[in-house]
Amino acid sequence: MDARPFGSEQTADVADDDRLVERARAGDTAAFGELVTRHRHVAARVAAVVAPPAELDDVLQEACVKAWHALPRFRQGAPFRPWWCRIVANEAKNRTRAARRRETLHLRSATGTPERDDRTPEASVLAREEADALVRALDRLPDDDRLVIAYRWLLELPLAEIADAIGVPVGTVKSRLSRAMTKLRTELAADGRTG
Repeated sequence: MDARPFGSEQTADVADDDRLVERARAGDTAAFGELVTRHRHVAARVAAVVAPPAELDDVLQEACVKAWHALPRFRQGAPFRPWWCRIVANEAKNRTRAARRRETLHLRSATGTPERDDRTPEASVLAREEADALVRALDRLPDDDRLVIAYRWLLELPLAEIADAIGVPVGTVKSRLSRAMTKLRTELAADGRTG
């Protein structure tokens, strides 16, 4: 059994990230590669929230290049993951705008692996219809609203990390999240859905 106190795993991960960032800033590409690998799943999910599926690999690749070149400007002691997520999100938004692809958002891949479905067939159909309505409603939201909802409810990031990722104070995250959720409820209501 691990003898570290509860929560120390996260502290150890942050300390490891800090060491890797310093090595990467000194030109160690292997350290940078390890950082990117550590946080690749979150980055891929962030990209999937904004970019079309065909663009995901390009978004992540270009974000890696931009992050590498931006490392000298990385604020020492700041957490790496939100900074990395911000770069990925910005690249995804830029590619989406440039390509003018806004027809369909594929959030299903960003929500993770579905759990085993023990529901009745009727309940499964209703749940799928609700999920499809939610995706349609999210797709109609502006990128910034969709992103703050995804950070909080799909990726389950703490408010402080969301604030770092989008570059605003925690209080602003709370108000943006509240406004985004209100817009989402309005969109769901327009489809005759509640929740």
